[in-house]
Amino acid sequence: MNQKVTVYTTTMCPVCKMVKNFLNLNDIPYEEVNLEIHPIAMVKLISKTGKFTVPQTNINGKWISGFDPVGLLKAIQV
Repeated sequence: MNQKVTVYTTTMCPVCKMVKNFLNLNDIPYEEVNLEIHPIAMVKLISKTGKFTVPQTNINGKWISGFDPVGLLKAIQV
């Protein structure tokens, strides 16, 4: 199964670290976009999700907000 997983984060976000740790522990490859380094990505993220919070994880077009292990696994297994 070929998954496209992108995690939008900030440096000091503890919940972002939880999502990344969860993905790493489950051997799920992902791309990280740090919104502090890529501010234009932040504007695009807000327009797509309507949310001002991180982490936001996109799995094949499905958005998961915050740390939701069940939601992450469900989106990956679809």
